[in-house]
Amino acid sequence: MRFQEVQRKTKETDVRVSVNLDGEGKATISAGVPFLDHMLTSLATHSLIDISASVKGDLVHHCVEDLALGLGEALNKALGTREGITRFGSAAAPMDCSIAFAAVDLVKRPYGKLDLKLKGKKIEDMPTEDIVHFFESLIQTLQANIHILVLYGSNDHHKAEAATKALALALRQAITIDPRRKGVPSSKGVI
Repeated sequence: MRFQEVQRKTKETDVRVSVNLDGEGKATISAGVPFLDHMLTSLATHSLIDISASVKGDLVHHCVEDLALGLGEALNKALGTREGITRFGSAAAPMDCSIAFAAVDLVKRPYGKLDLKLKGKKIEDMPTEDIVHFFESLIQTLQANIHILVLYGSNDHHKAEAATKALALALRQAITIDPRRKGVPSSKGVI
C-alpha cells in the first residue's frame, strides 16, 4: 500500500495528515474550517485517496496553509520515487453553473497556475484568498505541476467545488499504477 502519515507542528498550528493512495475515497477531516472540511472530503471522495486530516491552530489562514503543506508532503512521500505511476492526469468537472479544468504532472518540480475566478471575499467561513493559497501550498510540497482553471461560473462556492473535483479526478489518473510501466515515467530515467 502507498500510505504515509505526516505531522507538522509549529508555534501556530498542529497538523496531522495521513493518506492512502490506494484507498476508497474515505475522508476523516477536522480542519476547524467547515468549507475546508468540505473541499478535502470532496478531494478524497473523487480521487479515491483516503485522507485523514486534522489541524488545531491560532488563525484560519495558518490552519489552511499548514494543512495544505502537510497534505502535499504526505502525498509526495506516499508517491515515493513515482515508479510505475501514470504521472499525468487531466479532467474537467462541472458543478451546477460552473465548470473547471485541472491538469497534473507529478514531475517533482512544483509549479502552479490557478485561475479560479473567485469574486467574493469569502465562501461560507473561508476567505477566498485562503482557497487560492491552499492550492498553492499543496502544489509546493506535493512537488507537482498543477494547472486549475475555472472556465466560467456565477457562484463562488460552485467554482471552488468544481476546481477541487477536477483536481481530484486529475490526481486519480496521475497516481494510478500503469501495469505496462517499468520504472519511472520519464524519458530521462529519473523524475
